[in-house]
Amino acid sequence: MSELTNRIGLTRKDYTGFPSTMCKGCGHDSVTSCIIAACYELGLDPSKVTKLSGIGCSSKTPTYFLNRSFGFNAVHGRMPSIATGTELANHTLKLIGVSGDGDSTNIGIGQFVHAIRRNTNLVYIIENNGTYGLTKGQFSATADYQAVDHYGDTNEYQPIDIVELAIELGATFVARSFSGDKQQLTTLIKAAIGHKGCAVLDVISPCVTFNNHDTSTKSYAYVKEHDIPLQELGFVPSFEEIAVDYKPGEAKEVALHDGSRLILKKLKEDYDPTDRMTALVALEKSFKEKSILTGLVYYRKDVKPLHELMNLPDRPFHEFTETELRPTRAQFEEFIKELK
Repeated sequence: MSELTNRIGLTRKDYTGFPSTMCKGCGHDSVTSCIIAACYELGLDPSKVTKLSGIGCSSKTPTYFLNRSFGFNAVHGRMPSIATGTELANHTLKLIGVSGDGDSTNIGIGQFVHAIRRNTNLVYIIENNGTYGLTKGQFSATADYQAVDHYGDTNEYQPIDIVELAIELGATFVARSFSGDKQQLTTLIKAAIGHKGCAVLDVISPCVTFNNHDTSTKSYAYVKEHDIPLQELGFVPSFEEIAVDYKPGEAKEVALHDGSRLILKKLKEDYDPTDRMTALVALEKSFKEKSILTGLVYYRKDVKPLHELMNLPDRPFHEFTETELRPTRAQFEEFIKELK
């Protein structure tokens, strides 16, 4: 029996990578599975995708998906710079970056800030486990105040909330999910791919070796018990007709840049992800209650991505010939005048 193929004739296997070397049960492998599922179901052309990462357990993840795509493993915390350069060189590529809480909120926090400020056209996935799993379990900047680590040490520093920080910095797509909720996470990854701009996904992904004990708020058991979904998510790609299975007023439809639609079905509260203050108040409330909000937390569509802000040509730079790139003498002299 032949394998099922997607709309561009590829099988799910065509979106996989090398076998994982993560610890058995690591949440990061679940994230990998969701990325593979999202790309396969959307029918992305792997040759039109570039995968990027920094350093850490999380940054090994791109090895395990899209083996037909180009990739770049940057130095610690510098993935956003490579993403920015890639977008400027060829903005027709879809960029999928995988980072970690240490990679993005410790050594790479400056890079994180400016990727958002510039609205780099990047699916920015942060696998967040509150610990440095690759270097034996030190606290990261997202570890909760007075959290106890694998060795019994207590964290005395205040945590950075990735989602709240991203919203305050002006991110245009901000979501949080859990590696143990594959349906929600796969849907959010699809939506992030359809967004134009910096789409930040904070994924709580338990470290089974160093941060999965009973007192950890990043443990599998804690997140399962304290997860509060903001909405039930449905996704309709641009190439499919929408099937209406909800009553008017029961759901909110978010139109994405590529023509896809994210359906936000109401749960307990009438939550509006397009209202910045609503998002920040909800996050503050969940912080005080020690709960974890998941789903699409904030979204806006009115900010141009970096390559449009810079008025780059429609064609990527690598397609231009030397003759096309070389200015005429008159153009060069006019340029020199502008610098005087």
